[in-house]
Amino acid sequence: MMLALQRSLASLGSGKVWLYILGPALAAVLFMIGVSAAFLNYLITLFIEQPPMSWINEWGWSWLAQSLAALGGWLVILSASYLVAILLTAVLVLPLMLTHLAARDYPDLARQGKENFVASTWNSVWAAVLFVVGWVVTLPLWLIPGLGLFLPLFWMAWLNRRTFAYDSLAEHATEEEWRELRKRQAMPLLLLGFATAALTHVPFLGLLAPSLSALAYIHFCLESLRRVRQGAVVSIPSPGSRK
Repeated sequence: MMLALQRSLASLGSGKVWLYILGPALAAVLFMIGVSAAFLNYLITLFIEQPPMSWINEWGWSWLAQSLAALGGWLVILSASYLVAILLTAVLVLPLMLTHLAARDYPDLARQGKENFVASTWNSVWAAVLFVVGWVVTLPLWLIPGLGLFLPLFWMAWLNRRTFAYDSLAEHATEEEWRELRKRQAMPLLLLGFATAALTHVPFLGLLAPSLSALAYIHFCLESLRRVRQGAVVSIPSPGSRK
């Protein structure tokens, strides 16, 4: 995992990689501005009317209820913006970044998987749906001390792993290799998701997190695949060639 993060930092020296990183972030910023202008006040009012903010308001601590409702509204908007950025990254940016990095840093890895835009898009959309459902279902648990910080981070880490691990290997790994990697690297893949999800809490880096996550997962997954193959280079004979 540390090697993947080191290589990701090294890849940031490429101007082309920065073009891939900044695109989804810009789209997410525009989305966040539009949604906050249209819905932030509505979300604050909605949260104030719900327990426990409504109870706090009744106790005379309206300032605290207002602050918690505003925080909740911003968390919803930031999560939605992150979701937009991660979908754009997975569907549009990751394939371009993968082609660039695979050719430059992993030319020995043969592409034995299947390039399937529909499957990758469906994986990303379904992961986003499960993320939203899980996020909403566990929302009451945020009232438990500590879980209000852990749960958003956990769901973002899970979303990173579910989305980027699959997309990073779809073109290179066979189904058997993908199953083996998922079994071998289950915990490191999730921990990498936590490491990159933590960037969402860093000012100005939060909306860059999906693209930076994709970058880290590409390096981690392709290097893991290289080690599974133990350095073997698979060549595909040209038509008409004979043994």
